[in-house]
Amino acid sequence: MKNYLSINSLIPSFNKILNVPGDKSLSIRWVLLASQAIGKSKAYNLLESDDVISAIVSMRKLGVEILKRKSCYEINGVGLSGFRHNNNVNLDAGNSGTFARLLCGALAGNITNVKVTGDSSLSKRDFSRVVKPLELFGINIKTNKNKLPITIKGSKYLRPIFYKEDKGSAQVKSSILLASLNTPGQTIVKSKISRNHTELMFKNCLKIPLKIKRSNGYEIIKVNGKTNYRGFNYNIPGDISSAAFFIALTILANKSRLKMKNINYNKSRIGIIEILKKMRAKIKISNIKNYKGEKVADISVTSSKNLIGINCPKSLNTKSIDEFLIIFLVCAKAKGISKFNGISELRQKESDRLKMAAKFLKSIGIKIDEKFDSLKIYGNPNLKIKKKVIIKNFLKDHRVFMMSCVAALTLGGNFKIYDKNSVDSSFPNFLNLLKKLGAKIDNTHTN
Repeated sequence: MKNYLSINSLIPSFNKILNVPGDKSLSIRWVLLASQAIGKSKAYNLLESDDVISAIVSMRKLGVEILKRKSCYEINGVGLSGFRHNNNVNLDAGNSGTFARLLCGALAGNITNVKVTGDSSLSKRDFSRVVKPLELFGINIKTNKNKLPITIKGSKYLRPIFYKEDKGSAQVKSSILLASLNTPGQTIVKSKISRNHTELMFKNCLKIPLKIKRSNGYEIIKVNGKTNYRGFNYNIPGDISSAAFFIALTILANKSRLKMKNINYNKSRIGIIEILKKMRAKIKISNIKNYKGEKVADISVTSSKNLIGINCPKSLNTKSIDEFLIIFLVCAKAKGISKFNGISELRQKESDRLKMAAKFLKSIGIKIDEKFDSLKIYGNPNLKIKKKVIIKNFLKDHRVFMMSCVAALTLGGNFKIYDKNSVDSSFPNFLNLLKKLGAKIDNTHTN
């Protein structure tokens, strides 16, 4: 049975304050790291999405006690190499590439076979990027042609490695760092600069001494492993990747204002803010604070009518990789041509997002030029959709779904958007928050 929703009216003007749910990247990392701590850890504002629930269920299968008490999650960690489970236990990562790839690293010291699986979308994604470095540690990994399912058997005799990571993938870097926790000696990662949540948790929550040096677009990270750490508490800030859709919604809506409080403002994640400001979007950042190494801030947005195209610097790519779909939508309403280069990594996401973006933009009347590693968007400030638009067959990619909703609410037309449950993987209350702002959405359809 397929499910879809209908949107056929613009969102009315709004002036609101919105609370965005907890950051998915931080939520997944907290579950993995707290599970391997000694003693109790607590998390507040943990994102209760399918991806995070997959992580919780999997850790329970590995013998970790995880409880929920009102708004607080508690984990009684088992320590490094402390997982206890049946041979060939199946851990289903669902749609989460972050959890699946980080989990592979966390299993480095686990000497009993574990099978890692995922949904149909995740099972099409490349895992060679983590398999290659993890095998260097001495981990035994069997894959389905470098895709899921994967069978992992760790080792008591792990060896530290030096690895150069060239993709700017925080998932690869983090998988290596998690494996290093169970490995004696010093592991060194030379990584293209990417989001650094794992390093910040290591340093500020686990008190694991890291040595980090930046040079020519890379960071060299040195970690000494085989040191247990204590449980830690974490109050998870709002997810900027989720906030991104409401930033774009407000920019494109008519005479509207929005403020979102306590959002993760990590400088490795704010590419969307930098790009949209270059496009003359009206965005203000206030109340910046430091929380356990992470910057947290309030984001205020105002409708913006004089947007201009951007020749996006490649240096912003890794800082905005999860937000490009919604950035492309804003570019569709900007004056002039927007150019993006070095973005082939978008083809390795839940769907081929570069292909999906090109297909969507053409369907709403925007001229584009798509190549394997680049996209040109010929913006139209007067863009108004006056036809029926059907969005389907996007591999249940949650970000394609949310981008389509924002387009429908700001550009017009009669939208029929399938797979409405896709948002459950990262942002279960997305539609409820849209309705709170005044959006009229008919999501009762099934067929």
